[in-house]
Amino acid sequence: MKRLIRWLLNHLPRPLLQRMAGWAMPLVGLFYAGRRVCCPVCGRRFRRFLPYGYVAPRPNALCPHCLALERHRLLWLYLTRETELFRSLPRLLHVAPEVCLLRHLAPRYAAARDRYVTADLESPLADLHFDIQHIPLPDASFDFFLCNHLLEHVADDRQAMRELHRILRPGGQGVLLSPVEPGRAVTFEDDTIVDPAERTRIFGQYDHRRIYGSDFVDRLREAGFEAEAVDYAATLPAEERTRYALPADLIYVVHRRA
Repeated sequence: MKRLIRWLLNHLPRPLLQRMAGWAMPLVGLFYAGRRVCCPVCGRRFRRFLPYGYVAPRPNALCPHCLALERHRLLWLYLTRETELFRSLPRLLHVAPEVCLLRHLAPRYAAARDRYVTADLESPLADLHFDIQHIPLPDASFDFFLCNHLLEHVADDRQAMRELHRILRPGGQGVLLSPVEPGRAVTFEDDTIVDPAERTRIFGQYDHRRIYGSDFVDRLREAGFEAEAVDYAATLPAEERTRYALPADLIYVVHRRA
C-alpha cells in the first residue's frame, strides 16, 4: 500500500488525484476496519490510518473515509474547539481547499454561500482560480482565511503573505499551517534548484521551494500580521493525541490589527 500511494502521488496530476480519491479511498478503507484510531473530522474509526507521503510514506496518516491527514485532524480540533468559525460563519476565504474540510464547511454556509469562497491555482474543487501572489479580490474583504501547506510551494511567499494580509479586514483572523523543520532557525531556499528529483531530495517534495525554519512566524509579522505559533497538540491529553494520530505541528494564528 505504501508503494502504491507513493507512486500515485508522484505520477498523477493533483487535480486527477483529487477526483479519484473521493470514490477510491473509502473502498480501500474497508480493509482498515477497526476501532483503534478515530478521525475527529468525519468521526469514523479504523484499526489504523493509511500511510501517506511522496518520498517516505508516514504510517497512520490518511483517513480512508474523508481523506484527512494528521495536520487536518489537528486543525479540525483547533478550529472547532478554539475558534468561532463553525458557529459565527465569518466571511471566509479557504485557500487550496482540502476536501475533508470543504465537505463540512460548504453545508454550513449553504444559506450564505457568498460568504464562503474557495480558491486554488488549479484544483477542480475551488470556486476561484488564481495565484495567491496576486489575489484578484478587494482589500479587507474577508473576516477569516485558511491557508494550509501552500506557502512552501509559492515562488514569492512573502508577497503571498502580504496579499493575505491585504484581503483580511482589520481585526480579522487567519490560520495557517506549513511544514516547519524542528530545530531549524532560518528558512532554507534556493531558486536555482529546478530539477524535480533534486527538489525532492533537498526539500522533501518535488514541488516544494523551501524548508521553513522557526523564522516562519517572523515572515508573517513582516507581512503586517500579529502572529503566534501555537503548539496545540501539546495542550491535548496523550490519549487524544494517540487516538486521533496527531502530529507535533505548530498552528500559526494571525490577526490583522484593528
